[in-house]
Amino acid sequence: MIESLQQFDAELFLKIHRGLSNPIFDWLLPLMRNRFFWAPLYLFILVFCFIEYKKKGWYIIGMLLFTFAIGDMLASRLIKPLIGRLRPCNELTLADDIIHRVPCGSGYSFPSAHATNHFAIAIFLIFVFYDKWKPILPVGLAWAFIIAFSQIYVGVHYPIDVMVGSVLGIIIGLCTSKLYKTLQPQL
Repeated sequence: MIESLQQFDAELFLKIHRGLSNPIFDWLLPLMRNRFFWAPLYLFILVFCFIEYKKKGWYIIGMLLFTFAIGDMLASRLIKPLIGRLRPCNELTLADDIIHRVPCGSGYSFPSAHATNHFAIAIFLIFVFYDKWKPILPVGLAWAFIIAFSQIYVGVHYPIDVMVGSVLGIIIGLCTSKLYKTLQPQL
């Protein structure tokens, strides 16, 4: 059962990684997974929270950082070392099929911390800002999805790594947004 699931995962990986290969994705998707590319967005969120929400903005940013920390800790520090799955770009059986679009990295693959962290952040932000700005739902989900999908396209994660990371992130985002709503100071 596990073997056939891994086989399916590798085949789907190759369909995305090689089958969707094109110059636009080759240029765009490595950018989408780069944390420095998104730095202006992160800065905007910080400034927006401080200007728009004043003291409550500090609380939102604190909870946002807590959401990120939980996601990163669970995915990178707990689950990845426990599972120990190699990244596809480090897998010897796929060596001839990998297109090196970004450096591979030496860490483990399962689950994708990028997917976990960005879905957790997106879900948290959706719950915080949805009442005042409805478009955050599709924008937040699309943002997290493109980052997660990029991980497969560039060759550093299998589809199941990304799917599990996304679900984990959604759960974390739901939990921290519930905690946020419960503990929200009346400022």
